[in-house]
Formats: sequence, structure tokens, C-alpha cells
Amino acid sequence: MSNTRFSRTTNLRIGLLGGSFDPPHYGHVHITKQAFKAFRLDKIWWLVSPRNPLKSKEPVPIEKRVQACKEMINNSNVIVSEIEYHLKTRFTADTIRKLSNLYPNVRFVWLMGADNLVIFHNWEKWTWIMENIPVGVMARPGEQIKAGLSKTAIRYRQFRRLECKAGLLPDLKPPAWSLIGGPMQALSSSQIRSKGLWR
Repeated sequence: MSNTRFSRTTNLRIGLLGGSFDPPHYGHVHITKQAFKAFRLDKIWWLVSPRNPLKSKEPVPIEKRVQACKEMINNSNVIVSEIEYHLKTRFTADTIRKLSNLYPNVRFVWLMGADNLVIFHNWEKWTWIMENIPVGVMARPGEQIKAGLSKTAIRYRQFRRLECKAGLLPDLKPPAWSLIGGPMQALSSSQIRSKGLWR
């Protein structure tokens, strides 16, 4: 947890990009760059989860995934963290709650791809997440229309912020979310695993 310690009096704008990163790839780097620009973030934490509760298959050991992430991203403002392992949190909502308690003066934004917004209503305590942290959704190939018509998007449509005002997202009281367009990367961890390029 040492790499995520800083003064609790800070007022940083930090994006949280969670996932199994099994393996990390340039698509993660791409949406990280987009998120910095779109939401005017100071830092982004890659939260390498011990495992994805929506997936039955175990990922490779977290130590290997953390190391691969550190080798993948070359940005001093991106912190690769296994803090969920240390916090012993299984679900995103629990991680957000604990991080908010640990860092009450940080303005966190939850980051995810449009493909995750499509299935977000399957996440544990998904309405609690939407109502307790601003959410920034990044473009993913073939998912933009489905994301905009998703159960989550429809339920929280009145709280959607225009892309041109996405830079205000970290300062807004949730629920508040924005769906960002722009260039996309079609890479996915599952594609890499299916080709036998990771394990």
C-alpha cells in the first residue's frame, strides 16, 4: 500500500481504473491517456484486483499482473496498486467506500470502459456506486450505442454530463457520469489470453 500513500490534506483529482489486468495491454494505456485529458485528473490508480467476482476463472497471480502493469505504463502520474488485496475488498463498492474513508479530501472518479457500462447493473451495489462517486466511461469499439441504452444509462440519464463538460466531473456531487467518445483501441485481455500470449 505504500505506493498509494500521500498527505490526507491533499485535494487531488484521482481516477480509479479497476480490473484484473489479466493481462494489461495498450488499450488500458489508451483509455488512461483519454481519462487524464477528458476529466482533468491529477493521477490515475490502476487497481489490480485479486480476482473479478463476475468471472469464474482465476487470474494469474496478482504479483505477476502488478509487475506487468508497471512494465506496461510509463507515466509517473499513474500508480499501479494492489490496494484491494490489502484492504481485503472483493467488490468495487467496498473498495470505493474504504478509499473514501482513507482519503476524505481526494476527489475520486471511477473509470471504466463502455463495455462495462453495458453490464454495470450486474455489479454488486451498482446503484450505490453511481450515487457515491462520479463515473467516467471511456469509449470501447462497438459498445457506444449499447452503453448509451444500458439499464444504468437509462436509470441515471438525468445525471449524465455532456462530454464537453466532462472536465467538471471530479467536482460534481454524485450521481454524475459522462460517456466519452474519441479514438478507440480494440485490444482486450480475453483476446490476448485466447491466443496463448499470456499465462
